[in-house]
Amino acid sequence: MTEQTPVTEASAVKVPTLPDAQTVTSVQHWTDRLFSFRVTRPASLRFRSGEFVMIGLMGDPDPKTGRQKPLLRAYSIASPSWDEELEFYSIKVQDGPLTSRLQHIQPGDEIILRPKPVGTLVHDALLPGKRLWFFATGTGFAPFASLLRDPQTYEDYDQVIVTHTCRDVAELEYGRQLIENLRSDELMLELLGEENLRKLTYYPTTTRETSPKMGRVTNLLTDGTLFADLGIEGISPDTDRAMVCGSMGLNTDLKEILEGFGLEEGANSDPKHYVVEKAFVG
Repeated sequence: MTEQTPVTEASAVKVPTLPDAQTVTSVQHWTDRLFSFRVTRPASLRFRSGEFVMIGLMGDPDPKTGRQKPLLRAYSIASPSWDEELEFYSIKVQDGPLTSRLQHIQPGDEIILRPKPVGTLVHDALLPGKRLWFFATGTGFAPFASLLRDPQTYEDYDQVIVTHTCRDVAELEYGRQLIENLRSDELMLELLGEENLRKLTYYPTTTRETSPKMGRVTNLLTDGTLFADLGIEGISPDTDRAMVCGSMGLNTDLKEILEGFGLEEGANSDPKHYVVEKAFVG
């Protein structure tokens, strides 16, 4: 139990206020390595589903000057553009400058949020197509958590396939529950449409713990297992579009695989067949 000290006017003046502060509204720990949290949304913030912002906390005071600098990292916004709050999905790095502290936040705490969203995992960076692939590892699922709750995703495509590769089954739980909620929550059914949600295919895999589908998605793509499982002939630039968000290794391997299928990498200023989130690491 912590001792409570009355706040006087004099002491209140000394309390530092975080720059660009937003208040934490909820926190959920999924495993000893993964957690998600929601914060208030600035009234002026506009973003496209799939974009990221810089968030963080104040660092320790400089031993010489006593000044504090913000510790900021790029985080994909996991909530869709229509949500009244902002959601984030994060790893816990015990010796990480930011996440070693961020993992201990509680509702009511404040974080820094720089309201300048950017990113390449947006619909505008892709040419029109018939089938959309989301390829994610670990917390790379976050931008797709945003896009999967955006009506445009289903309006623009006849089929949406999301693959999520993690080491253990528990690490898939955030994504699994989100997909389940899309199909069972009355609000989501009304917003997205039951017919549109039939376009969605969820393909989770693990690489370490035994699960119904084992293997790295890159291997399952190259050996044809993924296509056989889904009853799809393959990937073609005529019909398929893709978004990739994961470790640097996954990003590099998938770029090579997708380009082997004839897909070209796009950007906001030059829409093509696939895009990769370069800012994501973890």
